Amino acid sequence: MKYMYYALFTFNNEGKVEVTFPDHGNGAATFGDNVPDALYMAKDALEGYLLTMEDYGEDIPQATTDPRQIKHDQNQLVVPIEVNTTIAREREQNRNVKKTLVIPQYLNDLGNEQKINFSATLTNALKEQLGVKDN
Repeated sequence: MKYMYYALFTFNNEGKVEVTFPDHGNGAATFGDNVPDALYMAKDALEGYLLTMEDYGEDIPQATTDPRQIKHDQNQLVVPIEVNTTIAREREQNRNVKKTLVIPQYLNDLGNEQKINFSATLTNALKEQLGVKDN
């Protein structure tokens, strides 16, 4: 299931970024050392929180649709965070699927000569292309 909630990034006195989700009360909260780290941690926290809610059959709160409705101070940012619990579950299961593909003969020959693991190479290339980080 795809979700999008607004996170509130609060910059504290130590330069860290505290992350809360107003639509979830105190349920999903985290922090980051900087904004990029806070973005990564926010997605991870929201994903885990929503997976748990789904697992326990809890009601998922309605997301605020207009970010202007979220009250915030000057030291805070309202940031949209998107997660997909279906993809997260598949990633947790880490199940491999068989794919048939076509590559040029000369690359196949060179790869075989150098004992390249084609599956690992394709997996790594896809992760890089899609911006997927291993947890």
